[in-house]
Amino acid sequence: MPNEPRSPRLAVLIDADNTSAKIAYGLFEEIAKIGEASVRRIYGDFSGTRSKSWAEVLARHAIVPQQQFAYTAGKNASDITLVIDAMDLLHSGRFDGFCLVSSDSDFTRLASRIREQGLDVFGFGEQKTPESFRQACRRFIYTENLLPAPTGGDAEPQKRTLQPPSGATPIIKRILSEMETDDGWVPLGAVGTQLANLASDFDPRNYGAKKLIELVTKTGAFEVEQKEGRGVRIRVKPAAAKSRKTDKS
Repeated sequence: MPNEPRSPRLAVLIDADNTSAKIAYGLFEEIAKIGEASVRRIYGDFSGTRSKSWAEVLARHAIVPQQQFAYTAGKNASDITLVIDAMDLLHSGRFDGFCLVSSDSDFTRLASRIREQGLDVFGFGEQKTPESFRQACRRFIYTENLLPAPTGGDAEPQKRTLQPPSGATPIIKRILSEMETDDGWVPLGAVGTQLANLASDFDPRNYGAKKLIELVTKTGAFEVEQKEGRGVRIRVKPAAAKSRKTDKS
């Protein structure tokens, strides 16, 4: 349709050596919420057994493999190729953001360099990913949250460590205190935006909730209000707010 706003153009670069092919469907489903995956490339040595599982899903998701033979043991040539391609794509000026899929901290400087150019970087990696890489991204999504739901025939258990909902209470309270209003009510959407700015890897799914509203409710520490024609608002429960003021005095 004419004049229809286009989704952000994204370059998706996948490190096959540090990413499981099991996340493929969930990965592109998640990326679709952010923008259009205009470039889809994956880097690794597909002649070996390590990246074989990826070879089986490339066509299904229109991912272009960038074959890189491991010429020397212990040297990851595919990482260097990924970085070179990223810089070429960056300087082409055709993209609004990058999705770097890896749990390797070696890509920290790459993420920082892309953001210095004014583009968004969305990182995807396992929970073991070093903090340096996570914080270098505008947003970081744990790939454990992208795994398909387990079925009775699954031989491997889902390796996913969930935090209790109460674990999110301190950071949500912090956001509310920084956005304090006369009556204590703050729009949930604004809270979500600030959470993403404060902690790039904050995700309700890390606490077993599908959405932020579900997580807020599960904590039991906040009041939730939704009136017709208005968005959702939240505030600290009066008892909790009174206790916090008493502690400060």
